[in-house]
Amino acid sequence: MGGLDLAEESDDADPSTLAVGTCPGMCPASEFDRRRRQRRLHRLELGPPPSCQPDASLAVKEYSRPAAGKPPPCPQELRPPSVLLDTVRHLLSLDGNAKGDEAERCAFVTDRLRAVRLDLTLQRLTGRPCAIPILERALVFLLHAGCRLHGQPDARFDAHLHREQVQESFAALRRAYREGQAKGQGVAAIATEPRFQALFLLYNLGSPAALRQVLLLPKGTRTSPEVILALAIHWAFLERNFARVFRLARALPYLPSCALWPHLVGARRQALAVLSHGFSSRNCRYPLARLARMLALGGVEEAAQLCRAHGLTVVDDSVVFQKGAWKDSASPEHPWPCCPFMEGKRGKGTLLDLAERLCSELGTL
Repeated sequence: MGGLDLAEESDDADPSTLAVGTCPGMCPASEFDRRRRQRRLHRLELGPPPSCQPDASLAVKEYSRPAAGKPPPCPQELRPPSVLLDTVRHLLSLDGNAKGDEAERCAFVTDRLRAVRLDLTLQRLTGRPCAIPILERALVFLLHAGCRLHGQPDARFDAHLHREQVQESFAALRRAYREGQAKGQGVAAIATEPRFQALFLLYNLGSPAALRQVLLLPKGTRTSPEVILALAIHWAFLERNFARVFRLARALPYLPSCALWPHLVGARRQALAVLSHGFSSRNCRYPLARLARMLALGGVEEAAQLCRAHGLTVVDDSVVFQKGAWKDSASPEHPWPCCPFMEGKRGKGTLLDLAERLCSELGTL
């Protein structure tokens, strides 16, 4: 878990720089006009072919890092929470868009989600209850995209930047939950908290800091079924009981499985190391079919490939575990589309449909 930063971003901006957003659209008119003149509109911001003309209704404010000494944005350049929520919903609807490949869409949506969070920060709304529906939906996309593109080359998917966005979104969302509880917000504002606290723990599998934060949650959240299952997986991982990790993980719905996905390769490598020491014998044969089921692999051939990558001998449909032969090399990445761990979990419907089922509504906060 090296490099994990669970510190929460601060929204303690200079009061003189704060503004209340009044922008009615997903992109301020001034930015749209500027980017149209500069021909910097993304293809997802253009109308349908064959004309592919710039479309103000499809344009979304891009992320621009605030510069020191730069004047604060005017209210017309900031979007209020209701517009930000509509913007995130629009970005989620692009998941099934045929224009551009998946990595390109992910880069576009991730950049626009950073701009959404920046608008919240500039209005000092990042840790406020009104940000909960916005941040929850942003995390639905980020976890889904991270699972889909995990293991892709850096030129297609910046995993480090993506992880930063996920952690910062989790930090802001969890702070908003705490503030909602402190101010006695309605039940609907907190009803989704156990689901996303469990996602936070699964995404940070093995992190003592994440575990401590979850154990300090209020009893009602900490004892929810979602958090209890996430804690069981976390404890099994810390205890190196990888058979239990994968057995429990099979029961996870789609989004928690996405949160856990980046850890599967490392968990399989560690599991194989444990088995290599525990079953080390020249005469012992461990069935590859059983190993594939235990580690949620795609079948015997994939299990054999994993074993060979770590220096283990494969004989017929079995592996010979010998601790002296074990090599701690990189495990092969499992392609997402054919992974039995994910198969059938998402169900029918779009990513936006999934988010609407799982997330809070702005009007209830």
